[in-house]
Amino acid sequence: MEWSTDWGLRGRMAFTMFLLFALYLAFVGVLVSVFNAGIFVTLLLLGGFSLAQYFFSDKLALRSMGARTVEPDEAPELHRSIERLSQQADLPKPTVAIADTQVPNAFATGRNQQNATVCVTTGLLNTLDQDELDGVLAHELAHVKNRDVMVMTIASFLSTIAFFIVRWGWLFAGNDRNAPPVWVAIVVSLLVWIVSFLLIRALSRYREFAADRGAASITGNPSALASALQRINGRMDRVPSEDLRQEAEMNAFFIIPIRSGLIGKLASTHPPMERRVERLRELERELETA
Repeated sequence: MEWSTDWGLRGRMAFTMFLLFALYLAFVGVLVSVFNAGIFVTLLLLGGFSLAQYFFSDKLALRSMGARTVEPDEAPELHRSIERLSQQADLPKPTVAIADTQVPNAFATGRNQQNATVCVTTGLLNTLDQDELDGVLAHELAHVKNRDVMVMTIASFLSTIAFFIVRWGWLFAGNDRNAPPVWVAIVVSLLVWIVSFLLIRALSRYREFAADRGAASITGNPSALASALQRINGRMDRVPSEDLRQEAEMNAFFIIPIRSGLIGKLASTHPPMERRVERLRELERELETA
């Protein structure tokens, strides 16, 4: 495999994390002043929650999907494919998991390359042929190799805290819901959530292009991934809406996003499927002429 570092992705990850860090410093300052909490206690609490998410985010993601890890004797072909592709990508073999759902999709989670998990759904296994499945698995391994799963996990943490305050901050007002400090915190939290939401979505869209390129490098077969994307996208319209709603929160980590109405279109975590397929076709033509 000829793997070249995607400096565009690394630059975007560094820039996004820098902006979010500055944003959250201001956010912590507002929380400290509004709730009269000591900055040490506030940072200690947020730091504790951050560490918990860092170490347990993979387990939480799998649990939210109803996924379970599987051993080689339970899914031998899937394990062989991931082991072979991991060797080609020069990565440790990740933990393998399967989610029992009709939604044809896959995602990678984990804090680093040594503690990664690749999860596929039964819907995906029943939809794709072997070459297409290899393309999807290689795409998820490219996320692991690019280390963007960890960045997305860290970036989303304080955004979640801000959203929690927006939704439940009124409870801290006690009997006086017109208490100005609490409403100041809610308004600031809303602004923090909106800005971080847009930054994370922009990074998420670029990282999908980067993972597509990485999958092409790992397999040497961009057209297989292009075919898989088209087939998965075609199957989404036949998936029960209840299944789609249950898994919509994992959009940023899926290979194909679950459409969730107007908001999903305005703040997509993924670039349009047609653009991804077009770029993969371009990579295929480059390989043919090389």
